[in-house]
Amino acid sequence: MSFTSLGLCKPILRTLEEAGYATPTPIQLKAIPAALAGKDIMAAAQTGTGKTASFTLPLLQRLASGSKVKANHIRALILTPTRELAVQVAASVAAYGKHLSLTSGVVYGGVKINPQMMKLRGGVDVLVATPGRLLDLFRQNAVKFSQVETLVLDEADRMLDLGFSDDIQKILSLLPKKRQNLLFSATISGDIQKLTDGLLRNPVLIEVSPRNSAATSVKQWVYEVDKGKKSALLSHLLRNQGWAQVLVFTRTKIGADRLVQELRRDGLSVAAIHGDKTQNERSRTLADFKANTIRVLIATDIAARGIDISELPHVINFDLPTVPEDYIHRIGRTGRAGAEGVGISLVSADEVRQLVGIETLIRQTLTREVVTGFIPTHTVPLTRQLKASPKKPKKPKQKQTLGEVRGTAGEQGGGKPRKGGRSQEAAITKGGLIVRGRQRRESGAAPAKKRGSSK
Repeated sequence: MSFTSLGLCKPILRTLEEAGYATPTPIQLKAIPAALAGKDIMAAAQTGTGKTASFTLPLLQRLASGSKVKANHIRALILTPTRELAVQVAASVAAYGKHLSLTSGVVYGGVKINPQMMKLRGGVDVLVATPGRLLDLFRQNAVKFSQVETLVLDEADRMLDLGFSDDIQKILSLLPKKRQNLLFSATISGDIQKLTDGLLRNPVLIEVSPRNSAATSVKQWVYEVDKGKKSALLSHLLRNQGWAQVLVFTRTKIGADRLVQELRRDGLSVAAIHGDKTQNERSRTLADFKANTIRVLIATDIAARGIDISELPHVINFDLPTVPEDYIHRIGRTGRAGAEGVGISLVSADEVRQLVGIETLIRQTLTREVVTGFIPTHTVPLTRQLKASPKKPKKPKQKQTLGEVRGTAGEQGGGKPRKGGRSQEAAITKGGLIVRGRQRRESGAAPAKKRGSSK
């Protein structure tokens, strides 16, 4: 099936043809017709699946036939969690709409607000924004919402993770009640479902892959290593594997800067991107990484949102994320649009809880490997995916008032391991050959501690 069958107008089809796009992705096949019909949408789509075009193309077409935007007004609002993602989405809006008589803009924090206010003075058809800066502009009367026809929440799960829930609710209260709402999220959590209850009206539900799963085109595995040897192992892999472009995730900004210093001492071309960097520094570093001037980019979860490199081959988790859903966002930087990618995690024994959470979320037990010279002294315990406990209502309270028993139904959280389960396998790299099977020790090496079952 081609884009011509989706009901898109000639100017947009011309743009797609010029860009070399011939076949829509699964998310585009389902979302574009529904959005063109004016329906609300809740879509679970991983990064790299073509989701930006799936809401941008119908949005632009619907706006093309509408009324002219007034001064300081906007007709469509796209909210994103980070500056980098806002810039990326805004670039897509401008590119897809180049043969249409529409205006677009982007606003985000970390830069001067006055140029953004000047941009909005004449009105903008499509505005891409981060929640905080949008509210700043509203408080200064620089943007008005009475003409908004469509609201898009891109990577809604990440916005909630970053604490934007109150800002989103404030923005929703300012928008016209009659509008189209499009929500896209890589993961569907209870908080997302709670948000959609008051936001979407009879939405079209779209899932192009199993919920809360990683892309099948990404090969994933774990290297077991002692915590104190992670930097040395990462340096060893980068210097010996011949990887041209690698995105490495750390849990903290301090950890990212420290890792940059350690890798530079080993002669590697590396830079960091995180929230303490200025917007100019982040933009320059990201541009150098995309141009292959920098081989290794160290990033925190927040700063990496919006990194869009079509053929980024390798993502490495130096630290496992505290929130399991962040794992999906991280490895979603590779394997985009069906391309093959590799997601590697360096895991030490103290991260077993995070590993269990990730494996439970993606419903997959990750293959484990060890590298010669880095066999851990403290092995990572075997893991089993958790199974949610059945929900049980609380017993009614004994106290009675006016003949009625007052009690509320609750839920019992937590979970317990499944019975049975397969033992995990490890692999040892020897001379470039991976030997699969139960973890063995090298001759002459101290015997490894026996693995125990996780509790």
